[in-house]
Amino acid sequence: MPLLSIVDSRTSRVLFTALLFALGLAFLYVARQTLILFLFAIFFAYLINPAVVRLQKLVRGRGRAIALIYVLLLAGLALFIFFVGPRITRQAARLGEAWPELTKKVSSGQIALDIGQQRGWSGATQSRIQEVLKDHSQELLVLAQRIGVRVAGTAKEIWVLFLVPILAIFFLRDGGNFHEFLISVVQSRTQREFLQDVLRDLNQMLAQFIRAQLTLAGLSLLAYTSFLGVMRVPYAMVLGTAGGVLEFVPIVGPLVAGVAMVAVAVLAGYRYWPLLLLFLLIWRLVQDYVISPRVMGGSVQLHPLGALFGVLAGGEMAGVLGVYLSIPVMASLRIVWRRWRIYAEKRKFGPLNEYSFPHELGRGRT
Repeated sequence: MPLLSIVDSRTSRVLFTALLFALGLAFLYVARQTLILFLFAIFFAYLINPAVVRLQKLVRGRGRAIALIYVLLLAGLALFIFFVGPRITRQAARLGEAWPELTKKVSSGQIALDIGQQRGWSGATQSRIQEVLKDHSQELLVLAQRIGVRVAGTAKEIWVLFLVPILAIFFLRDGGNFHEFLISVVQSRTQREFLQDVLRDLNQMLAQFIRAQLTLAGLSLLAYTSFLGVMRVPYAMVLGTAGGVLEFVPIVGPLVAGVAMVAVAVLAGYRYWPLLLLFLLIWRLVQDYVISPRVMGGSVQLHPLGALFGVLAGGEMAGVLGVYLSIPVMASLRIVWRRWRIYAEKRKFGPLNEYSFPHELGRGRT
C-alpha cells in the first residue's frame, strides 16, 4: 500500500503539472494578440531606454526624460511626414491606380510581349509564354486577390501599433520595479540566481536585438531608396520605404520586399530590371553575411532551422506580428533552457563551479 500511494502521488503531481502546462499554453494562444501588443511595447521601451538613461541625468528625473524623448520622437515623425510623406503618398496613389492595369497585363500575357521585345526574345518564345500566362490567368487572379486580402488584413492591424508607445511608458517608468518584484517573489537562493541570470540574459539579448534591427532597417531603407532613385525605378520612394520597413520582419520581410520591387518594375515596363535584381541579390548577401553578423553580434544565436521554424509558427499563430516576434521569442526560450540546465546541475551537485558550462556562460555574457 505505501508503494501504491507513492506511485499515485507521483502520478497525480505529473498529471497536475501537465494540466497546468496545457492551461498555460491555451491561455497564451487565446490571449496572443494582447501578449504581442505588450511584447511590442517592451521592445519599444528597450529601443529608447538608453536615451532615457542618458537624458535623466541632465533633466534630473526619469519622468521628465521620458516626456522629452517622446516630444523629440513626435517632432521627428512630424518632420518626416511633412517632408517625405507627400511624395510617398503621391507615388502610392499612382501605384494603386495603375495596379489593375498592371495585373491585367499579366493575365492577358501582354507582359510577355513587352519583356520579349525589350530582351530580344524570338516570336515563338513570346507566344509560348503568352499562352502559358493566358492558360493560368485564373490562378494568377486568385493569387492577386489573396495578396490583396493579406495586405488589407495587415493594414487593419496597424492601428494597434499606436498603443505601443503608450504602453511602453509604463515599462520605461516602472521596469526596475517589475524586475525587483519578480526577484522578491522567489525565496530559494538557487532559484533567485536562476531568475536573475535569465532576466539579465534576456535584457542583454532584447536590447541588442532591437537596436540591431533598427540599424539594419535603416541601412536597407537608405540603400533601397538611393539605388532605386538613382536608377529611376518607378515608384522608387514607395518601394524603398516598404523595403526598409519589411526589414523588421525576419526572413520573410526581405524576400517579400525584393519580389515586390522586381514585380512592380517589370509590370511598369522598367527596362533595367535585371540590374535591380542583381542589386537586390548582392545587397542581401552583404546584409546577411557581412553587416548583420557585426551588428547583431551574439544576441540571438539561433540555428537557421530553428529561426525558420519560429517564423512559420509565428505566422500561423499571429500573422505578420507573429513572424516579427518569432526570432526574439525563440531566442528567449533558448536562454531559459540554457539557464535551466545550469540550475538543474546546481540542484543536483550543490553550489557548482560554473566552469561546468564555460561555453554556455561565455555566450550568455556576450
